[in-house]
Amino acid sequence: MKRYEIIDGPIDTGEVIKKVVCNEAGAITTFIGTVREWTKGKRTLYLEYQAYISMAEKKLKQIGDEVESRWPGVKVAITHRIGRLEISDIAVVIAVSSPHRKVAYEANQFIIERIKEIVPIWKKEHWENGELWIGDQLEITPLVVEGEEKR
Repeated sequence: MKRYEIIDGPIDTGEVIKKVVCNEAGAITTFIGTVREWTKGKRTLYLEYQAYISMAEKKLKQIGDEVESRWPGVKVAITHRIGRLEISDIAVVIAVSSPHRKVAYEANQFIIERIKEIVPIWKKEHWENGELWIGDQLEITPLVVEGEEKR
């Protein structure tokens, strides 16, 4: 069972959760990231995600390893979707099991922030009046290609 995946179709949240179920777990937390309609005052029509898949899956595993080392007894599964996503579609599911709930919550929050920091996944936001590739998931840097912003 693959715990760290990039897929090009809908994410089955229940399948991601099953990957972390274990007898030692007293808590399972999930984070489900969805496509929202409004971002910074702009109406989003849809998003497109692309990834360097093999590297992205390695980075997801790296994050899982960091978490499992930092919080012993924790088990992690992460699935991120690529392709065109409509409003309310699920973009990412993170499941964390832990002996105790506080750790499960902390680990889950840590994971989504690390994904945005180090995983090579890019999104193109399509609005009513234009579109833009976002160069990093922290949404700080637009993607620059050959000296110009990619639009």
